[in-house]
Amino acid sequence: MRILVSNDDGIHARGLEVLEGIARELSDDVWVVAPQEEQSGAARALTLSHPIRVRRYGEQRFAVSGTPTDAVMMAVTKLLGDKKPDLVLSGVNNGQNLAEDVTFSGTIAAALQGMTLGVPSIALSLSRFSRDSAIWETPSAFGAEIIRKLLAAGWPKDVVINVNFPDCKPENVKGVEVTRQGHRDAFQLYSEEREDLRGGSYYWFGFTGNLSNPPQGTDLRAIYDGRISITPLHLALTHEATRNSLGVALDDEILPPK
Repeated sequence: MRILVSNDDGIHARGLEVLEGIARELSDDVWVVAPQEEQSGAARALTLSHPIRVRRYGEQRFAVSGTPTDAVMMAVTKLLGDKKPDLVLSGVNNGQNLAEDVTFSGTIAAALQGMTLGVPSIALSLSRFSRDSAIWETPSAFGAEIIRKLLAAGWPKDVVINVNFPDCKPENVKGVEVTRQGHRDAFQLYSEEREDLRGGSYYWFGFTGNLSNPPQGTDLRAIYDGRISITPLHLALTHEATRNSLGVALDDEILPPK
């Protein structure tokens, strides 16, 4: 099995090293193609306004001067040659990708690009309350076996699997739960204004540490309760109930001008 490993934290990220180790438990044909620099929050951005450059770090290890989507696109269509990967793994992200996070996550975007190119894809993320205290032993302990079971079970071609590990030691993980995407009842993103040495203003985006109170069955609740969350995601964003109601409301009501 040929495995492509990518991420959004960049080629030198600790989580990429962890994921490469997981991949090597599954196969001896592992390729690493990741962004040169951190691209957290890049979502599905595709670089169109300037060229993509590739830097080689080893026989099957490359960095791309672009986004996670660029990295997977370059890997599958150029760098891996005539043989596509059988599996794309993205992560392990330093931080959870839950609820609304999935819409701007570069980690999930890399998996979505793999799926778009016809390759089964899995995104993996590690929850943590402090960026410098991520418990990397947890994805290392469970990652390979979870991927084996997912591959044995299979999933539709238009779906990616979103795996999140809880912020605890492996021995304290309380199980694995297949979940649905949750929704936070408290908005966490904020902007902080600061002043540079010349008196000008600049801003940082950040996240508050406030926890929501999500219902059972959601990705958020599983992580808060110390379980590994596995959520199948897809790109079909149409809200069918609203589509049907608007179809009735607007039927023959809006006519072209005479």
